[in-house]
Amino acid sequence: MSAAAEVTVAGRRLEVVDRPGDPERSALVFLHEGLGSVGLWRTFPARVADVTGRRAVLYSRAGYGASDPADLPRPDRYMHDEALCVLPAVLEHLEVRRPLLVGHSDGASIALIHAGSGRPVEGLVLIAPHAFVEERSLQGIRAAREAYLGGDLRERLARHHTDVDNAFWGWNDVWLSEPFRRWNIEEYLPRVQAPVLVVQGDADEYGTERQVEAIVSWAGGPVSVCIVPGAGHGPHLEDPRTVLDAVTTWIAGLPASGGPS
Repeated sequence: MSAAAEVTVAGRRLEVVDRPGDPERSALVFLHEGLGSVGLWRTFPARVADVTGRRAVLYSRAGYGASDPADLPRPDRYMHDEALCVLPAVLEHLEVRRPLLVGHSDGASIALIHAGSGRPVEGLVLIAPHAFVEERSLQGIRAAREAYLGGDLRERLARHHTDVDNAFWGWNDVWLSEPFRRWNIEEYLPRVQAPVLVVQGDADEYGTERQVEAIVSWAGGPVSVCIVPGAGHGPHLEDPRTVLDAVTTWIAGLPASGGPS
């Protein structure tokens, strides 16, 4: 993938990768997970772009990858801020008008808020999305804290984040805060009118199929589901062939009215 000029939003430089593709089709925009970055997507975006022929845009949010650090502690509405302020600014800067959003975990929630607020999108691919807080999520995040403090998680993450403590604690602290237990974005679901594909591992350590059921029940547009047997929170990395086939087949079946990106 080829690096684009960096994007500056609210005074912070954000790491961006922009791979060209068919200008007559909407761009793929990849939104990473709560401990993710441009690099931690690994080869998945390039493989989706290769199969679909579409432009692919990735960026690391503030606090992640090679982007500038974020202010800590993060507010409870940090995903709303990303969806309603940062993402629109990035899209405007890169002249992406009607994206096909591919979000993982926090990134999937950001995609839902963005689309559910009335922003134009061609479709949403939601990998391990969160629509509300579950005890399973909190258990996984507590386990991550222990692994960061006493295991090798900090060392592994430091390979991908310039300020690894900013990345980790910005995510971990807000999710484990008492006010965040009430975080819920189900109100946005009926206003998501674009087609949705939900990809969920049936062994996800950060969420259950209740998240999928909520999106299927309440989304305003058509929802397709891919449950990946044996996969955890990163099914696109754990079973890349199954997820790549599901995502690219679903994209190929979208209505042909997407327009240029």
